[in-house]
Amino acid sequence: MYQELRVFSGNAHPQLAQAICDYLEMPLGRCEVFQFSNENIFVRFCENIRARDVFLVQPIVSPVNDRLMELFIMIDAAKRASAGRITAVVPYYAYGRSDKKDQPRVPISARLVANFIETAGADRLITVDLHAGQIQGFFNIPVDELTALYILSRYFKEKRIPDLTVVATDVGDAKRARNVADRLNAPLAIVEKRRISNEQRTEAVDIIGEVGGMNALIVDDEVDTGSTLVATVDMLRQHGAAEVYACCTHPVLSGPAVQRIEEAPIRELVVTDTIPLAVEKRLPKITVLSLAPLLGEAIGRIHTGHSVGELFQ
Repeated sequence: MYQELRVFSGNAHPQLAQAICDYLEMPLGRCEVFQFSNENIFVRFCENIRARDVFLVQPIVSPVNDRLMELFIMIDAAKRASAGRITAVVPYYAYGRSDKKDQPRVPISARLVANFIETAGADRLITVDLHAGQIQGFFNIPVDELTALYILSRYFKEKRIPDLTVVATDVGDAKRARNVADRLNAPLAIVEKRRISNEQRTEAVDIIGEVGGMNALIVDDEVDTGSTLVATVDMLRQHGAAEVYACCTHPVLSGPAVQRIEEAPIRELVVTDTIPLAVEKRLPKITVLSLAPLLGEAIGRIHTGHSVGELFQ
């Protein structure tokens, strides 16, 4: 067992870190994380963390590479301050879509980030809904991958939407959508899509399953530019779907995403707070659910040596 539990935050999402500490009924740890005028990042823990069980909350969000460097330097600073154990809490793991060599002469960036986190000195990682499950295998330290699917499923179960069909945005996401469909006792449909080069554009080709006259719930791990989501919505409406809802864990919402979502015939998009959502992105049709209780419970269980897996049984 390690000594006292301490939770600290970088600049990526201090609101989430504070909410986690509120759930744990403890203060957020004091530390300084800032850039000098030459863009070099400086970190200093403002309290004793020797032999403490330290958790560093830092989703890898925009500006992605700054937040990554903050994380690495925070881990290094904690290690040099003789922390007992260092757990990187990374609710959103950027570079997750670069998880394999699917073209000649390209990197596997998700593996490279894993190497950096380990080399910096992290003893453990907590994350949420990785883009690809095999990313866990890129680490040689314990990885606790939590999932928001139960929270998202419960939200829609309480809405009691009639004639609901759960829709996967592609074959690769079918398992994720199937888990939601099972919890909602709803049928599953799968969109067949084609990605157009590296330009972050997708084209929906067909739908496997019946959606005519049904209310549809699109399930995805993240919404980035919104192209996949909008293409799926258009395909569903072409096939006679009635109301279209959507949910995802990570609301990246980069580039034209907000405008696309605002203009698309989506009744409601439900997301979580793994990524901070700026005020200008909080459309009336976007609902944000907090994962602070889930992350807080996982942190508490890890600190006390209890099972994290029991959270999902």
